[in-house]
Amino acid sequence: MAKQLQARRLEGTEHNHWVEYVKLANEYKDSVNLGQGFPNFPPPDFAMEAFQRAISGDYMLNQYTMAFGHPPLTKVLASFFGKLLGQELDPLTNVLVTVGAYGALFTAFQALVDEGDEVIIIEPFFDCYEPMTLMAGGRPVFVSLKQVRCQSPGQDQDLDSSSNWQLDTEELASKFTPRTKVLVLNTPNNPLGKVFSKAELELVASLCRQHNVLCISDEVYQWLVYDANQHVSIASLPGMWERTLTIGSAGKTFSVTGWKVGWVLGPENIMKHLRTVHQNSIYHCPTQAQAAVAQCFEREQLLFGQPSSYFVQLPQALQRSRDHMIRSLQSVGFKPVVPQGSYFLTVDISDFKSKMPDLPGTAHEPYDRCFVKWMIKNKGLVAMPVSIFYSGPHQKDFHHYIRFCFAKEEATLQAMDEKLQKWKTELKF
Repeated sequence: MAKQLQARRLEGTEHNHWVEYVKLANEYKDSVNLGQGFPNFPPPDFAMEAFQRAISGDYMLNQYTMAFGHPPLTKVLASFFGKLLGQELDPLTNVLVTVGAYGALFTAFQALVDEGDEVIIIEPFFDCYEPMTLMAGGRPVFVSLKQVRCQSPGQDQDLDSSSNWQLDTEELASKFTPRTKVLVLNTPNNPLGKVFSKAELELVASLCRQHNVLCISDEVYQWLVYDANQHVSIASLPGMWERTLTIGSAGKTFSVTGWKVGWVLGPENIMKHLRTVHQNSIYHCPTQAQAAVAQCFEREQLLFGQPSSYFVQLPQALQRSRDHMIRSLQSVGFKPVVPQGSYFLTVDISDFKSKMPDLPGTAHEPYDRCFVKWMIKNKGLVAMPVSIFYSGPHQKDFHHYIRFCFAKEEATLQAMDEKLQKWKTELKF
C-alpha cells in the first residue's frame, strides 16, 4: 500500500486565498492594488538610515547573533514595552524575536496547542489563525463579532463604525469548555479595524482567568489607531500578564513589512516553550534587520508622545488616507465601516448584490469573492473578500463585505479616484 506523502496535519490547510487574488491582480496590470496589507510609500528616513548603518558598519552584523534575539533589540523591546505593560521585562527571558509576527504566531501555536485542545478565535480573524491551530492539532472554536447599530458622538449617520461590531457576552462565555486552551485576540482587528475597548478586554480577561485559558494577543497594528480611540494591551490588565503572549511587528510599526522582524512578549514560564520551538526550527533571525529595528525603537523611546514621533505622525497620515478612501468609495455606492485602527477599510456591498445578484463564479462561491473578481477584471480595483476571514459555516452570513487597504501613497489613491470616477460616470447611463 502506498504511503501518504504529506503529513496529516496539512489536511484542510492547502488553499491560500492570498495566492489566488494576488495572481489575479498581477494578470490585470492596469489594476490598482488595494488588496494586500502593505504600504507602498517609503519607510521613514531614520529607518532606512538605520538599515544602511547595519549593512555598512560593523562587519560582525553579517554573522549570527543571539538565537532568541539581537541583544540591542531585546533590550530596547523590554524597556519600551515594559513601561506600557506595567512589568519589569527581562530581555533574556520575557522577549523572543521572530521572523515577523507571522513567525511569532506559528511559534506560539506550536508551543502551546496540543492534540484536541480548543482554541477560541474571534471572527472576523486574520486568516492564518485557523490553519495554524489545525497544524498544531487543535480544534478552532469560533465566535463572531455582532453588528450593533448605535451612533457614536460626531459620527456621520450614514456611516457604520467598527466600534459597532461587538462580542455577545453570553455567546462568548458559552465557547469556554474544559478543553479550551487558548483564546486568540487581534486588536486592532484585521480586517475590520476594530479597536477593542477596555471594557471589552476586561470581559475577555475575566473569562480567561475564570477558565484558566491562555491569551495570544496579536497587536501588530497597535500604533495605527485613529480619532479619539486608544489601544489597550490585554496583558496590562490585572491577572493577565501571567497568561498572555503579546505579539508585535516591526513591519507594521515602521512601515517595513519586508524586513520580517517580529517579537513575542510574555512570562518566562510560557516563553520557555516558545524558545524550544524557535531553537529547533528558525533558531536565529537576520542580524542586520534586528539591529536596524533596535535603532528605530531607541529613537522612538526618546521621542515618545512628541509630535516628531513616528508613532504620532504615521497614524495622522493614515487617518487622512482612510478618510480620503471613505469619501471616494461612497461616491459609487459602497457603504464603509469606518475603522478605528489598522490599515484596512471594510465596506458593505449589499446594494451591488441586489442589483447584480448573478455574477460569474463557481457553485456555492460566496458573493463577495465573485464581486472582487468581477471588480478586478471590469473596474481595475483590487480588494479582498471579507468571507475569507470567517470560518466556513459563517461565511454565508458575511459575504456582502469586502476589504480595501488605505496604507498607500497619494499617487495610488489618486489612481483609485480615477477608476472610481469612471465607474461613477458609467452608473449614470
